[in-house]
Amino acid sequence: MYYETKRGFHPRSLNSVGGWNATSALSFINLPFMQRIDEIRSAVLIIHGEKAHSLYFSKTAYSRLTGNNKDLLIIPGANHTDLYDGGANNYIPFDKLEKFYHDNLR
Repeated sequence: MYYETKRGFHPRSLNSVGGWNATSALSFINLPFMQRIDEIRSAVLIIHGEKAHSLYFSKTAYSRLTGNNKDLLIIPGANHTDLYDGGANNYIPFDKLEKFYHDNLR
């Protein structure tokens, strides 16, 4: 796992030291991430690995966004850390990112 490697480890990181438990995410309980997502008018590009455990969250967020200036890129075969460490160039479709930015950032 990336967070247990020398590059990804930090002694206070829950991911690095196996600190996740039933109460570790309680601070998020009153943070309604998607309560006002339909108010976003800016362009939104969501990039997620197909094998990432949290893919459901990106799919839900995308489905709640409004407008035609949104895109969800699901990267085949990629997990969470593949998109930012060790092999990102093998996964990230830079041409699609360039097109999205060109079309939506004026």
